[in-house]
Amino acid sequence: MMTDLLQVLWITVWDVLPIAGIIFGFQVLVLRRPILHLRRVLLGFFLVLLGLGFFLQGLEMALFPLGKLMAQQLTSANFIGGGGEGSSTTQSLDWDAYFWVYIFAFAIGFATTIAEPALLAVALKAHQVSGGAIGVWGLRNAVALGVAIGIALGTYRIVSGTPLHWYIISGYVVVVIQTLFAPRMIIALAYDSGGVTTSTVTVPLVAALGLGLASTIPGRNPVFDGFGLIAFASLFPIMSVMAYAQFSAWWAKPS
Repeated sequence: MMTDLLQVLWITVWDVLPIAGIIFGFQVLVLRRPILHLRRVLLGFFLVLLGLGFFLQGLEMALFPLGKLMAQQLTSANFIGGGGEGSSTTQSLDWDAYFWVYIFAFAIGFATTIAEPALLAVALKAHQVSGGAIGVWGLRNAVALGVAIGIALGTYRIVSGTPLHWYIISGYVVVVIQTLFAPRMIIALAYDSGGVTTSTVTVPLVAALGLGLASTIPGRNPVFDGFGLIAFASLFPIMSVMAYAQFSAWWAKPS
């Protein structure tokens, strides 16, 4: 384990070095100003490297295996009532037999999004610059609901084997129509909300869930079917945030 951790730390150093080079290079060569609190900055970079290393190692040791394990347990024939462990019995099950898979995907999508630090930062800033018009918890719940619906629908796509582009194209058609009618203040924030959700907490668990499902459901290929849940997690929050703003605007209208 220590060997793997040291290898991950070394890879992380090489990944972060270009970022540090650009920042220090612009500060010294372009702006021609000294770096204030150099020791503190270097200590911060060291902590970033250490944290990223432990985070990446934790993904490999815990989250990815956990996601695969949950997918295996939720899709086992004994659990969903297939009555046996043979692949032929599981193969005969319909998409609605995987009801608990969709429930778990919805729950994990909502929970991970609420815990996402990037979303919290954006919600606090939006509340600040809007003078309180955009609520922190209202925005976070709207985004989390969108992610939850998107991931649940994405797991249905994996189970049913339907093409990914049908969902993505249809979703963006809805987004374009919503953009025409949503309050102008919320449009840019809604589009950003789709990006901030796919960060450090959500992506590892969602990716592990998708790959685990595609690996355990008969007839599915992890390469072709295991990926794509992140696209759902990015798309549906845009719709849910604009819908939240549209509903709020309608509710605030005097009757």
